[in-house]
Amino acid sequence: MQVTVLGAGSMGHGIAQVSAMAGYDVVLRDIESELVDDGLEGIRKNLQGGVDRDKVTEGEMEATLGRIEGTTDLAAAVADAELVVEAVPEDLDLKQDVLSAAEAETGEETVIASNTSSLSVTEMASALDRPERVVGLHFFNPPHLMDLVEIVIAEQTDDRTEAFAVDYVREIDKEDVVVRDSAGFATSRLGLVTGLEAIRMVEEGVASPADVDEAMKLGYGYPMGPIELGDHVGLDVRLHIAEHLREELGERFKPPQALRRKVRAGNLGKKSGEGFYVWEDGERAGMSGDWGEDDA
Repeated sequence: MQVTVLGAGSMGHGIAQVSAMAGYDVVLRDIESELVDDGLEGIRKNLQGGVDRDKVTEGEMEATLGRIEGTTDLAAAVADAELVVEAVPEDLDLKQDVLSAAEAETGEETVIASNTSSLSVTEMASALDRPERVVGLHFFNPPHLMDLVEIVIAEQTDDRTEAFAVDYVREIDKEDVVVRDSAGFATSRLGLVTGLEAIRMVEEGVASPADVDEAMKLGYGYPMGPIELGDHVGLDVRLHIAEHLREELGERFKPPQALRRKVRAGNLGKKSGEGFYVWEDGERAGMSGDWGEDDA
């Protein structure tokens, strides 16, 4: 089976990687060759990290890379795909445009999926001629390390598409949960509540970002604290999702001012080098502002 991923950013190239590691032929497409090259290099770095930690063999790395092709040609990328997954920025109009363009170049049986974390899959599907083949596949960042994929069933999704999505997620060795299309689904809705409240606690001086995160890791078994997770996801993404859920679900999702200030200042988290933490070479190097040293 061929899987085509539209968007070569951190989520897109991660989805391409896990699909290729499962034995699928993969086409990774973006609008500029430089973006495609960056995505392919990201996959290579992820795999090399796995080799360095004895999680992946040299042979597995080379075989995975050999299954992935990069391109900027949308029509060629999706022509032979049985599954197309869009992983473009979290903008409804953009996603609808990308999915519609992909549908026009695919066969009638191709399943078309969105990696959205909060937007309505039902609304995306409404822009297509055959909306019954649209489904949400919400991967978590980074896809090659996170076990869960949230399968989001739109109002139009048919049984065949749902079964296909479940089979695919299990074939790539991920765990699935199936949810009906609702604002924030299950995971973004619950995760965002925790993340926003954690930021409010820092804003109010209750505890430092590192201590809030450590409390949730040690007390509740979180693999990563909610504030650090926000830095990984991108604080601009967190703010965008919070605003969307506030509009859909009410004031309990109102973003804290501390989050707005970070985004206005361009401190977006790991990708910009600073959020609630300072990041150097992809690693936490300290806490932003007046909190002092980061002992985590």
